Amino acid sequence: MMPVSMVGRAGELAELDRAWSTVVDSRRSAPAVAVITGEAGVGKSLLVAAALDAFAPRPAVVLSGAARVHSPAPYDWLAAVLTGRDTSGLDLPPDALAWLAQQPTAPRERYAPGTLLRLAVRVVRLLVGAGPAVLVVEDLHALDPASLNLVGELATAADLPALLVVATRPAADAVAPDLVVRALARLCGVRGAVRQHLGPLLPAEVAEVLTQVYADRRPSGRLARAVWRRTGGNPYALTELLAAHAGQGPEALLRPPPSAPPARSAPARSTAVARPTAARSAPARSAVVAPRPADPVDAELTGREIEVLGCLVAGMSNKQAARALGISVRTVTVHVSNLLRKTGSASRTEAAIWAVRRRLPAPTPVDG
Repeated sequence: MMPVSMVGRAGELAELDRAWSTVVDSRRSAPAVAVITGEAGVGKSLLVAAALDAFAPRPAVVLSGAARVHSPAPYDWLAAVLTGRDTSGLDLPPDALAWLAQQPTAPRERYAPGTLLRLAVRVVRLLVGAGPAVLVVEDLHALDPASLNLVGELATAADLPALLVVATRPAADAVAPDLVVRALARLCGVRGAVRQHLGPLLPAEVAEVLTQVYADRRPSGRLARAVWRRTGGNPYALTELLAAHAGQGPEALLRPPPSAPPARSAPARSTAVARPTAARSAPARSAVVAPRPADPVDAELTGREIEVLGCLVAGMSNKQAARALGISVRTVTVHVSNLLRKTGSASRTEAAIWAVRRRLPAPTPVDG
């Protein structure tokens, strides 16, 4: 995927760099905290990655974790941090460590919640060591209550030489909005906490991105504004659009997909492709490319389809989406096919852009 540069994010990068400097210079008795909020696809993860890459000196330790997209479990963030790490040298009870790491061999009996929380903080302390470290929490809005509590404890942990960077969608998109509101209030209440909200790119910033990509053919202001309207200024949607037309001139960004039928050429009854009468009335080979819905704006998606659509927005392959949602690749393929039909999209990229433009809410995980 063609990366979109940090156009429009220079101020945020500089602010994160200053927060890192306070950790490196040992000017704090507790971690520095940075909270980055924004809608899906607005570039929160990209900003964090760019900041990490620019930090000087380099962090001695980076601990990064995120919520599981499907079926969250206690201490998901810490379990993600521990995945693939050698924990044999950690001075902790093996059964507690196995439980926190969500190992399949973990004992059924567990410690009291308060004890587990103290042990979880201790795990992070042992991993950080002398630091300086960066703790990255992705998708706070989707974290389980135990992880939210742990993140809050880490934010105020004494003598922990670290920068705690938290990225999240707005609390309204959370599985448990009230818990996330309290967690964010706790984080933002830390002395000197950095608070950043990433909005869509402005038309001038989209124009700057296009100028960088098409250095040999400076796009016109009219084209830049049209691309901004098409993508809503969403960096992910812009990246996908650029990737879909890589190797072509900037004018290609406004062309409809080659496989798209003429607007409103399909009869109204084609909106119900699955109806037996519609299927019998068309030749068998017409099933290869299903007609587009007449009004995809009102497409009715199931909870699972919304979850799969979220995976497309995140740039996941079918295999990655299947792993994230705990379903088979074949099932994901079926859902993607249904999404393309329901949203009137000719490709996964177009379906992702459709979702971003409509700001679909983060769904509550569903079964099957």
